[in-house]
Amino acid sequence: MTLRTMGEREGAFTGTIESQTSKIPSVGYLTAAVSSMAGSAILKGLGKDNWALFVGQWAPAFLILGVYNKLVKQHGSDAYTKAA
Repeated sequence: MTLRTMGEREGAFTGTIESQTSKIPSVGYLTAAVSSMAGSAILKGLGKDNWALFVGQWAPAFLILGVYNKLVKQHGSDAYTKAA
């Protein structure tokens, strides 16, 4: 395991992912989370309890992705390198 210094750049793969996900507006992740909660409620009402649980568990993942997206937009993964 190697330790990274603060000025070291992120890998090319991570940079590519972050450049693509930063194009998605934050409201997109919030909409996806609320939609999964609504879908879960509809499925629960239809008596499909297992599917309702499955779809309902997507909401936290979408919200976490939204937070990550917001942090990347504000700070970037290689903010220390850009400042140097």
